[in-house]
Order: sequence, then structure tokens, then C-alpha cells
Amino acid sequence: MIESAWGLLLVGLVLASSVMAVLWVLQVRIHDASHVDVAWAVLIACCAVLYALLADGDAGHRTLAAALASLWGFRPGTYLWMDRVLGKEEDGRYASLRAKWGREANRKFFWFFQLQALFVVFFSLPFAFITLDPGSGLGLVAWVGVVVWAIGNLGAIVADVQLARWRRNQANRGKAARVGLWSWSRHPNYFFEWVTWCGIALVATAAPYGWIAWAVPAGLLFLLFRVAGIPATEAQALRSRSDYAEYQRTTSAFVPLPPRRVTCGTRRDVR
Repeated sequence: MIESAWGLLLVGLVLASSVMAVLWVLQVRIHDASHVDVAWAVLIACCAVLYALLADGDAGHRTLAAALASLWGFRPGTYLWMDRVLGKEEDGRYASLRAKWGREANRKFFWFFQLQALFVVFFSLPFAFITLDPGSGLGLVAWVGVVVWAIGNLGAIVADVQLARWRRNQANRGKAARVGLWSWSRHPNYFFEWVTWCGIALVATAAPYGWIAWAVPAGLLFLLFRVAGIPATEAQALRSRSDYAEYQRTTSAFVPLPPRRVTCGTRRDVR
């Protein structure tokens, strides 16, 4: 049994790095890197399950960590597989990178895949603390965390279903989704994923040194707003959707809020 978070994370790193290396070879053969998103989500779940098997914490906490991670990881993994990989061309973000990198694409994609392995380990951090928690039973903070996790998952599922229905209608092709949660936020899926990770961090908070797990939702916010989340998604949307600039002016970027109405060059909130 492993008694430290560092030991668990090292095991997770070996697993994630090895799988990403195999998937990099696959992308070299098929010239499509879209599956890296699926692997990222599923590998976090796999790491948590492995931690649950190897850690010396309370059996209840180890079971909870494996359950939370599996229910979360395989949900977006399955959705991304169906939405971006199965029968689809390479995701526009990766196609753009491939064109930009040219002859260096395969080499740079190798390091990109390995960077994703590091992100897998980072996002598995809360589960390492949960599985090492020696306490028996769940306290109030942990139960609140489970409720927040459930709200986040439910919101993300609803957002994904609403977007899928919008895309199935050919009349909506080339237009920004403005239904349900998507009329209140340009990225409700990202928002509720963040809420999910806040719930996981709350559960981890009850464990010794578990407060460190809050680095994950904080890091996720940084990634979403400054790196590969919202900036890359919106750049692609502006190129492919004729009404996206207007959508940006009227709809909150992240937190679901009532839409704004733009009138005569000004904007005001609709409450």
C-alpha cells in the first residue's frame, strides 16, 4: 500500500505518460489528434481508480474517490468520443496546429501529448488526497462536496444534451447555440465542469493536507480563460459562425447570467 500523495502521483504519471505515448503513435499513423481529449478525461478516472487500489486510506474514502472520478471521467470521455472523434474529421483546433507546425507537427504533438499526461496527474491530485484520508465516514464538508459535484455534473450533462440537439438541426448550421443554458452562458459546459471540480476539492478538503486540492479548480480557471479553453474555442467559433460576434456581445462568457440586449450601440442587462 502507498502511504503518500507523491507516491500515488508518480504511479499516475507513469500510467498517463505511457498511454499518451501510445496515442501519439496512433495520431502519427492517422493524422488526427482529436482522441487526446477523450484520453485526458478517461485517464483521470483510471488514475483515481488506481489510487483507490493502492492507497492506505479508509476504504469508504477510496471507494468514493473511484466512484466520483469514474462517473465524471467516463461521461465526458464518452461524449467527446461521440462528438469529436467517431466518424469525424480532426478537431479544428488540432487541424490548425497541424497546419501551423507543418513538418514539425509530429514532434511537437509528442510533447503536446506528454503535456496532457502532466495535466492528467495534476487533475488527479484531489483523488490522491481523498484515497489517503484515514478518517471513517464522511463529514459535512465532504457531503456538501458530493452535492456540489452532482450539481456540476448535472449542469454539464444538460449543456451537452442541449448543444447536441441544436447541432442536429441542419437549420442551425453555422450559428451559435442560443438555447437553454447556452442562452445564458457561451460556455455553460466549462462553467459546470469547474463547479464539478470545486465539489471534488471540497471532498478532498476533509483529508489531511486536502486544501491543496483547491489548486485544481484554480488551475482550471486559468487554463479556461488564458490557455486552451475559451480563447481557442472562441477563435474557432468566430471563424465558423457568422453570428458569434453578436453572441459574444449579448451572452456571458462563463457564469450563466440573463442575456444582455444591445440597443442603438449600447447594451443593458435584461433582468
